[in-house]
Amino acid sequence: MDGVVRTRVGYAGGTTSDPTYRRIGDHMETIQIDYDPEKITYRDLLNVFLDSHDASWQSPVRQYASAIFTHDVQQEEAARAIISQWESTTGRKNATFFVPYAGFTLAEDYHQKYSLRSAKELLREFEAVYPDGRDFVNSTAAARVNGYLSGYGNLESFARERDGLGMPEEKLLALENFIRAYGGKY
Repeated sequence: MDGVVRTRVGYAGGTTSDPTYRRIGDHMETIQIDYDPEKITYRDLLNVFLDSHDASWQSPVRQYASAIFTHDVQQEEAARAIISQWESTTGRKNATFFVPYAGFTLAEDYHQKYSLRSAKELLREFEAVYPDGRDFVNSTAAARVNGYLSGYGNLESFARERDGLGMPEEKLLALENFIRAYGGKY
């Protein structure tokens, strides 16, 4: 999405020190989104969150619970207002938790950029540029390509940023064809 700079998956909302997928404790799996508020608003991100899953679904385990981690009072108020509007529009009851942000632990490398990791040829290109896994996880270009491969983004946004992704032309053409066939509305 335009304005999203980076995404990383991990764990938050619990008290277990150094959570992992195998030892998550009372944390929830979540995504951390770094964004440019000049290009996309917090409310826009909340609307995408609601478009992307069923906020009325109640997970039987905390690990998969729906949650919004708020950094301040303004974010919590905005989140509650968006959820309230969603309830009014859909007639469904919200099951999403509002949790004050208290930290984020990155998930293991194999969880990061999952769709890109499944596209082996494109992944090799990124591994050549980012031999250190931390740099790959923090890469804006990797996050953008992962988003396209996950069905987000459209040809218009791809055309604007294709040259900044640092990929050979033949890989860019393959990604463009993928977006043409499977791209999303964002």
